[in-house]
Amino acid sequence: MNEDSQVLRVLIIDDEEDILEFLSYNLRNDGHEVRTAHSAQKGLKTARKFVPHIVILDIMMTDMNGIEVCRVFRKDPILKDVLIAFLTARNDAQIHVEALESGGDDFITKPIQPNVLRSKIRALARRSVDLARRGHETLTLCYGALQIDGADFKVSKKGQEVNLAKKEFKLLYLLASDPGKVFKRAEILKKVWGDNVIVGDRTIDVHIRKLRKK
Repeated sequence: MNEDSQVLRVLIIDDEEDILEFLSYNLRNDGHEVRTAHSAQKGLKTARKFVPHIVILDIMMTDMNGIEVCRVFRKDPILKDVLIAFLTARNDAQIHVEALESGGDDFITKPIQPNVLRSKIRALARRSVDLARRGHETLTLCYGALQIDGADFKVSKKGQEVNLAKKEFKLLYLLASDPGKVFKRAEILKKVWGDNVIVGDRTIDVHIRKLRKK
């Protein structure tokens, strides 16, 4: 699956109803799964259940500004790697610096143009895929109720640790790194077992069955 066809989970946090409707309409029209929240607190609560790939976050909100919300995301073990694009109508260099230093990844300027929105989302999608393909050094992947810690080779489901053998972990990590992609057997064998190890196709089937059971 290439980046342009990747289905993303996108959360929009903004206290303006018309902005929520406009953004969600355009993103759903492009095939993405979208959730909206009209306040910072609701957005944080929704994010922990939805675990989005990308958050579109308004900087100026009444209950809590977007920069503060971004800092909360970056401290949350489940949400810390979510990509965040700030919505802003202000061309204020200081605000932009604060937003980036809080952990933001990009800006979408109001008034929002659909083609610019689409371009920004595609760029963030490419970055999301690049992050997922870095390997196991630092990245934690979240997929549904699963949290897959690439640094410590640990997997948890709803907070409960799941014990996996090393090859099972590597297989799960590979599959979760690009949800929706259909991996060919040859690619799985190369990335999980390596070029110098000869194993049969049935080996993959056995490991997949064990993963499903666990």
